[in-house]
Amino acid sequence: MSLGHYMLIYAISAVGLTCFFPPLQFDLRSDSATKLFTCYSFLNDRRRVRLNSIAIDPQNPYYFSIGGSDEYVRLYDMRRFQLDDSRNINQPVDTFCPKHLIKGGKVHITSIAYSYAREILVSYNDELIYLFQQNMGLGPNPVSVEPEFFDMFDQPQVYSGHRNFRTVKGVSFFGPHDEYVVSGSDCGNVFIWRKKGGELMRMMNGDKSVVNCIEPHPHFPFMATSGIDKTVKLWTPASKKVMSLPKNAKQVSCFY
Repeated sequence: MSLGHYMLIYAISAVGLTCFFPPLQFDLRSDSATKLFTCYSFLNDRRRVRLNSIAIDPQNPYYFSIGGSDEYVRLYDMRRFQLDDSRNINQPVDTFCPKHLIKGGKVHITSIAYSYAREILVSYNDELIYLFQQNMGLGPNPVSVEPEFFDMFDQPQVYSGHRNFRTVKGVSFFGPHDEYVVSGSDCGNVFIWRKKGGELMRMMNGDKSVVNCIEPHPHFPFMATSGIDKTVKLWTPASKKVMSLPKNAKQVSCFY
């Protein structure tokens, strides 16, 4: 779920592995939701894409990005969703995907987050986390891009060490200026990387099994995490010195 204009909320929902629901717009002045569109695969226009994540551009609330059961982040413009608009509103404004995953069909997106600088952070199932700049888009239809043009695109920053396989993992920014990237992991740890350069800064035990959800406070240096345990944990920086990574960090984060 994500907040757009102050009276509008956008959400996605899926039940089970075979049920697909479109992005929904909730107007707080109304008692019902509006279906926006149904998302289909670029390779097969009959195959629906199950959606896992939606995020609103903080600098332009008309723009929102979605991700789900394929490898592409789709960026849409809300101004195209008009009742008298005859254009194909399922066509995104832009798409994002790491070069080596294009047309791969073996991964899917579990979470998307925007920074205040409009960077797009994407976590892939059984893969890595990538940070896209606005100029890294592949255009409205990524499968139509010729392979020889791939090398012309700048590649996103990569964050590795965690494992996103068993459940749906969230991803987010942290810090007053989004200086850090945070994610849960199958190993039960919370991972914190420096956004610039991708250096792993901290690993904190957040669950006996798996850490799924990470939600930073929008204004204060607090972060909430949850997983398989029945507790929600709150974190805040408290140490007066930089803590080193645990001794077994390499063993824990050697998935890739």
